[in-house]
Amino acid sequence: MSLDAIRSHVKDDMERVNQLILARLAADIPLIDSLSQHIVSSGGKRIRPMLLLLTAKAFEYQGDTHILLAAIIEFIHTATLLHDDVVDDSSLRRGQITANSIWGNEASVLVGDFLFSRAFQLMAEVQNLKVISILATASNTIAKGEVLQLINCHDTATDEARYFDVISAKTAKLFSAATQLAAVISHQSEEIEQQMSAFGHHLGLAFQLVDDALDYQGDATELGKNVGDDLAEGKPTLPLIYTLEVGNAAEKALIREAIEAGGTTLLKEIQQALIRNKAIEYTHQCANKEVAAACAALSSVPDSPYKTALLALADFTVSRCN
Repeated sequence: MSLDAIRSHVKDDMERVNQLILARLAADIPLIDSLSQHIVSSGGKRIRPMLLLLTAKAFEYQGDTHILLAAIIEFIHTATLLHDDVVDDSSLRRGQITANSIWGNEASVLVGDFLFSRAFQLMAEVQNLKVISILATASNTIAKGEVLQLINCHDTATDEARYFDVISAKTAKLFSAATQLAAVISHQSEEIEQQMSAFGHHLGLAFQLVDDALDYQGDATELGKNVGDDLAEGKPTLPLIYTLEVGNAAEKALIREAIEAGGTTLLKEIQQALIRNKAIEYTHQCANKEVAAACAALSSVPDSPYKTALLALADFTVSRCN
């Protein structure tokens, strides 16, 4: 099932989310309006809000709170993208020039802060302490994950455990919050809540694993970002970590040099080393394991077109090319 086919199950709700996002972006400050519109309207997949909407529908939720929560999730995600692009000095995002390349780092950081604060304003409108707690914890965990990733940059001692700590915090946590929140507002049991949290967690891990594999095998036009961005920033992602474990002495030395120095001078040599050691295949295998765990967590969810769409979204996560 294509992403468009999956999205069609919540097409009307996604449109309501988009309208709410655009309405709440308005700030009467041209710089905020222009920069926010640039990144929010840049063609993202909206995976996280779509997850929340599909999960709520799977539990036959009746109400409007899911629209508000989906918008909050997207505001938080968008704020992290603005900050990430500054930290990573990225020039391309979703096939477009990044906001920091157009308006500068200062503006991107401050507008990211604006989006975070807007998300918390919307949280207050929900008037549900459990919902607020989940979202606040997710926001804090994401920030910690970004700090952990920064610490790991250029560190060749980073192992799989440290890598998974980073992606669990910076990526999987918001996926997990989205699916858990849908269970909360649908008044599911604590057991179901935790199962849905696990579904989002494993799906988020798979999503990041595939992202990190694509960084070494994709095409910039198709990816919407520069190939080798992680290498340029000295990030020891799983393909590199695995090659450091199983490669020969020369390959290990090459990987260490690339991580420590950063940049893309050695990109072609690194790609060849990853191919020889089947590091991309290994990363995809890990992603497939996470998707299997995610799908298993849906076992208690009643069969419906929405559950089918959630399972299809899990399949899409590991089969996508961007």
